[in-house]
Amino acid sequence: MSKESTRNKLYNWVVFFIILLIVIFLNIIGTFVYQRIDVTEDERYSLAKGTIEFLEEMNPENAAKDKDAGGVNKLYIKVYLEGKLPAELKRFRNAVEDKLIEFREIAGDRIEYEFINPKKSNEADQRAMNIRLYNSGKGIVPMDVEYGENDENLQLWPGAEIIYNGVSRGFIQFLPGTAQGQVIKITPEFSEGTIQNSINNLEYNLVSGLRKVVKKGKPRIAFIQGHGELRERETQIARSLLTEYFSVTDINLSDSLDALKDVDGVIIARPKSPYSDKDLFLLDQFVMRGGRLMVFMDQLTFPGDTLNARGTVHTTRTGLRLDKMLFNYGIKLNDNYVKDANCGVIPVPFANTPTLPWFYYVAATSTSSPVAKNLDPVMLRYASELTVVPGNTYAVTPVLTSSENSTATMAPLISLAEPLNYGQKPVLNPNGISASNKRCLAAVSEGKYTSYFLDRISSSYRDNEAVTVLDSSQVEGKVFVVGNGSFIANYYDSMPGPGNKMLYRPSFNSMRYDEVYAMVERKKVLYGNQEFFQNLVDYMMGDNSVLDIRSKQIDLHPIDKEKVKEEGSFYQILNMVLPSLLVVIMAFVVFYLRKRRFARS
Repeated sequence: MSKESTRNKLYNWVVFFIILLIVIFLNIIGTFVYQRIDVTEDERYSLAKGTIEFLEEMNPENAAKDKDAGGVNKLYIKVYLEGKLPAELKRFRNAVEDKLIEFREIAGDRIEYEFINPKKSNEADQRAMNIRLYNSGKGIVPMDVEYGENDENLQLWPGAEIIYNGVSRGFIQFLPGTAQGQVIKITPEFSEGTIQNSINNLEYNLVSGLRKVVKKGKPRIAFIQGHGELRERETQIARSLLTEYFSVTDINLSDSLDALKDVDGVIIARPKSPYSDKDLFLLDQFVMRGGRLMVFMDQLTFPGDTLNARGTVHTTRTGLRLDKMLFNYGIKLNDNYVKDANCGVIPVPFANTPTLPWFYYVAATSTSSPVAKNLDPVMLRYASELTVVPGNTYAVTPVLTSSENSTATMAPLISLAEPLNYGQKPVLNPNGISASNKRCLAAVSEGKYTSYFLDRISSSYRDNEAVTVLDSSQVEGKVFVVGNGSFIANYYDSMPGPGNKMLYRPSFNSMRYDEVYAMVERKKVLYGNQEFFQNLVDYMMGDNSVLDIRSKQIDLHPIDKEKVKEEGSFYQILNMVLPSLLVVIMAFVVFYLRKRRFARS
């Protein structure tokens, strides 16, 4: 054997071992470091800024030590998605693990997780686990699926349990559960729809679940009462959305001058009687102290039963006096109703169809504001227009608007016959489809305010040592106004309860869809009212950990089924033939090069 041949073999072995060591080294690093690059335009595989900040605060290096526990409290997440799963659900299970790995990379070892097969136990243990996980409907709702050519059945518990300090503190539902006796068929539509949407919502569901557990202390939000505001039964859904993160209470401003002393946020929902100077003074001073004020009010009103009985009705001003104080904060409520061709419907007995478009039921359009970004249309019934007060020094930002095909009417008369005056494609604004036609329906004002009572505070307050009067804001404040009072109202059913008391049950999801349309047309039109309300409260109270996630835009690109039918076979053949062809070509190239090299020697 020649020396040159020996050197070539030695060189080849050295190169081989170097490459082998590099591969082994990279694999070792890969076991300790999790990293991936998101090249998607909508950044669907990147965590939102609020999520990163939330997880960084949880990191043991940043989190406060719990002296009683002797260290940082651990969050143990049990995910009940393991075992024999259909391919579509296996993909979802892997997506959950990928997200948890990302969370752990930022939060450190404070987060630990485990995937559990709930079927891997005897029948008695399974039954006990099912009862605990279901938790009387407050835990994880099971999901019965049917898949495969043989229609195999499988019951899943598509969720997770959060263990904090060794105690079960909450559950997360990843995929929708099924009612007893209902079975979901695993189809391509189910994979592209339900599973894909659930993957998109994974980040929000996980952050929301963890946020409930680790949050220390709850800011206090008060619903103002005493002026005919919405009753508790009418805001049950809104309150249930808040109680996870806030302490919710009702306050009557006439009780005490300190009624709002320990309150962080105030909600005024559809008042019907005027506010006194004392009430306005308490609210104004609340804003001056940095409190967050959220107002849902009607500038006009009318008797709804008269409209239904006669077909026409006159509107009147509510005269609540709240609008004068809001004017001081840079937001003016106009004495009008906005009419929009993009609207809801009402049932009408005298028309050829069971429902007609009702222009006063405005399906409001979202703006680029993080409060409304990427939401479904928000339903506002009989909403007044908001405008920015000229010359004010505060930052007033529109959050909801009407569409381009809308107008504001100053006419005091409302008639059920109005929709009949338009054709199939109603044009409400003769000036054409222009962005300038949009009317503001909800807005937020931010800044350091001058008191509404500056230079005109009653001496009984000014000279009272027990009252601290502020002429301007101590810190930057926020005031949110929606020109519709019933925005957060929910439908409810009443029924007799124990002790001759009435129980009031809110109608399920009545903040999300139009019940009238669903009842008449047998269809559901989804609205973004519930998500919008959650967003605005998070924004006002300064917690953006989930606001960034909700406003994240993920564009889905469904498969063109017609194109698949036409061109699918071509790409299948191409995928099978092209790799084999490339291997053959490379083999010929290598053979040619080797033959040429050794032919010379």
